[in-house]
Amino acid sequence: MGKILRVAGPVVTAENIQDAKMYDVVRVGEMGLVGEIIRMENNVSTIQVYEDTSGIKPGDPVESTKRPLSVLLAPGILKSIYDGIQRPLDVIKSQGGDFIRRGLYPDPVDLNKSWDFKTIAKKGDKVKSGDIIGIVKETSIIDHKIMVPLGVEGEITDIMEGKFKPLETVAYVSTSTGVKEVTLGQYWPVRMPRPVKGKLPPNIPLITGQRVIDTFFPVAKGGTVAVPGPFGSGKTVVQHQLAKWADSDIVVYVGCGERGNEMTEILTTFPELTDPRTGSPLMERTVLIANTSNMPVAAREASIYTGVTIAEYFRDMGYNVALMADSTSRWAEALREISGRLEEMPGEEGYPAYLGRRLAEFYERSGNSTIVSSQNRTGSVTIIGAVSPPGGDISEPVSQNTLRVTRVFWGLDASLAQRRHFPSVNWLTSYSLYSGDLRKWYEDNVSPEWFIAYTRSMEILQKESELQEVAQLVGYDALPENEKEVMDIAKSIREDFLQQSAFDEIDTYCSLKKQFLMLSSILKMDEMEKYAVSKGVTVADLQSMPFKEKLSRFKEVREKDIDTYFNDLLKEMENEIKGRADKQ
Repeated sequence: MGKILRVAGPVVTAENIQDAKMYDVVRVGEMGLVGEIIRMENNVSTIQVYEDTSGIKPGDPVESTKRPLSVLLAPGILKSIYDGIQRPLDVIKSQGGDFIRRGLYPDPVDLNKSWDFKTIAKKGDKVKSGDIIGIVKETSIIDHKIMVPLGVEGEITDIMEGKFKPLETVAYVSTSTGVKEVTLGQYWPVRMPRPVKGKLPPNIPLITGQRVIDTFFPVAKGGTVAVPGPFGSGKTVVQHQLAKWADSDIVVYVGCGERGNEMTEILTTFPELTDPRTGSPLMERTVLIANTSNMPVAAREASIYTGVTIAEYFRDMGYNVALMADSTSRWAEALREISGRLEEMPGEEGYPAYLGRRLAEFYERSGNSTIVSSQNRTGSVTIIGAVSPPGGDISEPVSQNTLRVTRVFWGLDASLAQRRHFPSVNWLTSYSLYSGDLRKWYEDNVSPEWFIAYTRSMEILQKESELQEVAQLVGYDALPENEKEVMDIAKSIREDFLQQSAFDEIDTYCSLKKQFLMLSSILKMDEMEKYAVSKGVTVADLQSMPFKEKLSRFKEVREKDIDTYFNDLLKEMENEIKGRADKQ
């Protein structure tokens, strides 16, 4: 039994801890607060405590659990709401009231609940690490696949079917070192990435139903995204939309250091949301990790590791997982605070010198991967990290280190949000390095003209930006008609295509086919208006034509009616524009 020498906020120094090892979890003080050894020097250990240390004093006992900070990966994870170190918040409330009582560490899942285990392997089968031996129906839409733990390989000597608790043995595997037990659940250290055989090329998009994302700045399954933006620019709304509509099988949402009222909104709205693909509650394929800004700072630092470990576990089952981290800035602030308590040499803006490495290690755990198994499975983890730079200044260290390791940048713009343009993704500053990788998929699965439509649209928006600078100097009326026409088309792309309402029943989600038809109709209008202007028609005349309203209402059309609506719109457009031009 060790004893405390010094207490500095969440950082505690202790000596003579029996069998102490780096990153082992310890119980601190009479209350048994949970902590983790983060530095060792001779027989003195520095401990990062995941709870409030008030009342802890030198001389209090410290005991090692002889295990690193780990999560329990077992049936019952889905639909759960955890804090940063996988303590179930609903159980904590039932045991200790509305506030987290210190030293309370309930089991992550109900260890007394029995699950119906169906075998798919049989006695005598040869199995390797990662092989699926059975299935538990965890929710109505997700099968929890029970896998042979990593490091275990051999022959199944016995396997049982029926009802089992998470830590009860369901199979025995004879290995070269003896007989190993396989239970429904398994522990895994959060700071150690779960291994994969290899990573696959990022050539399949994560379809989100958000036009500005899917068409202009797509992300591949297994990709990485940075979403920086100032306060009030809509980061959380974007992540909510992706959690609901993206074509991922599992969603892990990590609320890392966000305001309590914002997390409360998530915790109250998510359980009420319906999964649009299955009609079941969205929580049946969701895990929420809530670590608000007033919760202990050390647990905030652990929360994103807890989240990504759970995501990797479901990836190993063969699922596509989307991990939302909101926000990594608050996580970096936790790193900075702990680093200061450890008296480490500060880097830029007081952040620790290893900030960039820690961010890279986190984002590198994404990927579309071949799973460690003899059963030839693939799965993916897509990481979408929100960044909250102070004052919206993305030149600060967290934003810059994030952009260095992510391949998609959705730059949220407060001025767009103030003009009620949502999603407020700035099309001039954002980018996606996956566009080239995904081009073939879009051309094969949506339209061979997809890339041409995307390129033309971006050229028009870029040209509009240049013309707006000229118009501010000489006035809009002084521009020639052909330049006014470009600004008219760009306005249509912005308002009729990029702007999308998360609260409209139809517009909240837009299929790829509808996105392409909407963009095609705007580009067809561009061709016809250019022809009309060349014949002497003014842009003012074109703007007053009835088809404009029909075009603006395309976003309100239901999926089953889009083909008819598109064809009717093109006919009206041709009749009105060409009819007016041919009269000149």
